[in-house]
Formats: sequence, C-alpha cells, structure tokens
Amino acid sequence: MDQQVTMQESLNTDSAMPPQPVQQATWRDYVQLTKPGITMSNLMATFTGLWLASHGFPDWKLALFTMLGTALVIMSGAALNNYYDRELDQKMKRTKDRGLAAGRIHPRHALLIGIVFLLVGLVVLAVFANPLAAVWGLIGHIFYVLIYTPLKRVTTLNTVIGGVSGAAPPVIGWVAVTNNMDPSAWLLFLILFLWQPPHFLALAMLKTEDYRAGGIPMLPVVKGFAETKRQMFLWGSVLLPASLLLFVYGNVGYLYLAVMAVMGVLYIVFLYQGFHTKDDLAWARKLFGFSILYLTVFCAAVVVSTMIANF
Repeated sequence: MDQQVTMQESLNTDSAMPPQPVQQATWRDYVQLTKPGITMSNLMATFTGLWLASHGFPDWKLALFTMLGTALVIMSGAALNNYYDRELDQKMKRTKDRGLAAGRIHPRHALLIGIVFLLVGLVVLAVFANPLAAVWGLIGHIFYVLIYTPLKRVTTLNTVIGGVSGAAPPVIGWVAVTNNMDPSAWLLFLILFLWQPPHFLALAMLKTEDYRAGGIPMLPVVKGFAETKRQMFLWGSVLLPASLLLFVYGNVGYLYLAVMAVMGVLYIVFLYQGFHTKDDLAWARKLFGFSILYLTVFCAAVVVSTMIANF
C-alpha cells in the first residue's frame, strides 16, 4: 500500500513539473528579427535615390546618417511585423523556427526593439537629414506595420498596399538631399511601387501551401495561379514605361535608358511566358530571381549612368 501511494505521489509530482525552458535566443535570432535581406535591398534603393539627387557627388556624412536612420526604421518595421505575426509564423513551415515564433525571443523584447529602433531612426533622419526624410520614413513604416501587416490577414490587396512601404526608401534618399518632392522623387516611388507586385506574387506562388496553412489570403491562395499571373503581367507591363520616364525627368543618361529598356522588355517576356508554362512553380522561381536581378540592375544603372552624365 505504501509503495502504491509513493508511486502515485511521484506521478503527480512529475505531471506538475513545468515544461522544459525554451532554448535561449542567439544573436542570429535577433539579426533575423530585423530581416537583414529586406533591409539591405531597401538600403540599396535608398542609396540610389540619394545618389541620383546628388548628381553623383553626395555629401558622405549626410549619406551615412541617411542610410543609418533608414536602416533603423526598416529594421523596426521588420521587428514589429514579426511581433504581430508571431502566431501566424508558428503555422507555416518556412517561418515556424523564427526566434519569436519558436519562443526563443520574448515578444516584449521584440516590441521594445521595434519601438526603440523606430524612434532613434526617425530622430537621426530628422536631425542629420531633414524632417521630410523622417516623414517619408514614418509613412513607409506606418504602411508596413499598421496597414499592410493586419491587412495580410483579410485581403489579397495586401501585396499592393504593402508596395507603398517598399517604395518609400528611394524617396527618403532623394528628399534627404533635396528636401523636395519633385517629379523625379515621384517616379522613383512609382518604379519601386510597380516592381513589387510581380516580385512578391511570384514568392506567394512558391509559398502558396504555407500561406494556405497560415490562413493568409494571398492572391494565389484565393484566386489561383492563372489570375495571379494575369495581374503580375499587368503590373510588369506598366513598369517598363514608368522606368523609362526617369530618363526624361531624372539626371540619368543614355546608358540607363538602354539598360532599363532591355531589362523591361525581358521582364515582360518572362511574365508572358507564365501564361504558357507547364510548371508554374519553376516559372515563378525563375521570375522571382529575375525580379531581384531587375532591381539590382536598376540601382546600378542609375548610379553608373549618373556618374557618366556628370563626369
């Protein structure tokens, strides 16, 4: 009898034991919290706008602080996006091991990092560049964190709406130099805005099952691949003339015109091939890669062409 009681007490004690502590976060977890890939691509666009506005001769102190302030604002948005999406991330294979989703980073820490980075970034932009640069940083942040992130749960338009935040970085770079929104600034905004839907819809096609598991109404999940490819083609077709208009209103030369005409036509050809492909996922993967190349070439073409035009 005594042995039975002892065994029962042991079982009760074991069942009442707290769960094993979650593995502590590493520096890698905190770096990933800020989405370094997205941060770097946006900084590339910021520098492009700053370089173009400076006619290829930037004030390097201004450039440094503009890039720093912009980076902090972008990393803030990434951290707060991860904070808001932490429960959704647990449902998707590609995100379930993120520091927040896996429980290695405490949500309060991510929230604090996001708020501090935002405040410091806006102060750096306002003080060392100008208030207009800080305003555009805040516009991009608001659209990403307060509009795009919650809308991702309710509408397929989230990709388009989120394009506003992705189009803000080159404008930050431009207004940091000029303190003015002129046609070139709006064209930089338009080009980056139009570039994003084909890029992110290609990614959504590749991650359709993940988004379906997470209950996220991305366009491929709700409307299917055929409608997704149709919309991607429409956005990409408008991108070509918009990019060429920068030759008219921006300080770029014929090198930019030639390079972006070729890249724009190739982009449209890639998008058109999607209507006839037999392997949607293979096509989406190639298009996603080409869209990254397109953005990189665009930024390089602006920088090099500006240098040549003002040599």
